[in-house]
Amino acid sequence: MPVSKLILDHNAVIHPQWPVPKQVKAIITTRAGGVSPPPWSSFNLATHVGDSELNVRQNRQKLQSYWGNDLRAQWLNQTHSTQVVEFSGGNNTELVGDADAIFTRSEKRICAVLTADCLPVLLCDAGATTVAACHAGWRGLGAGILENTLDEFTVPREDILAFLGPAIGPKYFQIGEDVLEYFSQNGQKLDYKKIFSPSLHARGKFFMDIYEAARQILNNQGLKQVYGGDFCTYRESEQFYSYRRDKACGRMASCIWLDRQ
Repeated sequence: MPVSKLILDHNAVIHPQWPVPKQVKAIITTRAGGVSPPPWSSFNLATHVGDSELNVRQNRQKLQSYWGNDLRAQWLNQTHSTQVVEFSGGNNTELVGDADAIFTRSEKRICAVLTADCLPVLLCDAGATTVAACHAGWRGLGAGILENTLDEFTVPREDILAFLGPAIGPKYFQIGEDVLEYFSQNGQKLDYKKIFSPSLHARGKFFMDIYEAARQILNNQGLKQVYGGDFCTYRESEQFYSYRRDKACGRMASCIWLDRQ
């Protein structure tokens, strides 16, 4: 059974446990350790949720101090799209436009996505040539965000590893029939009975296992090494933000980069 738990350190940063090359580094932030007041308490890293620009800047500076000054992060304007961009180098950390996945082949360039219930997926290959981070909500999963990101890798699919970061668990992610129709209309060939469970209390409603959906998509793409996927942002309120639970809340960052030294 693959090890997938997260280890919390003194900086309120958690480290995925997956068998990646030593040149691949990854962290996921929690909601703790920042300066933002309620309802964004406290380590909010998003600029679009109502928190002050100063608070977000200070939180990002704190994260930068954790990384060190020689690393640079690229923040995306996420829109639940299937757009993938490359972080090729340079010191720019401004928004690169609308995108929901980012990859790089350059070292010390941090690929990051922000989430608060949607699924963050980190990707790398066994040879440490490429890393990527994906923001995969149900819209992105159904439309092909993972497939589009995998297309940027130049290695066989069986050489790619994936880590499923903190997302809303299947007991709390209630959706309507429109979501099932969305997946089928976009041609996703999945075992829907394992992903969608009918609600016993609300007609026409289902509970979705977003982790299972991602696993099936990745497996269908030829990935055999998929880790993580045993968290719940909704239930684990002290550690994670959840938009479904709180509506007004911050965002966590899932980050991956190459350090070949």
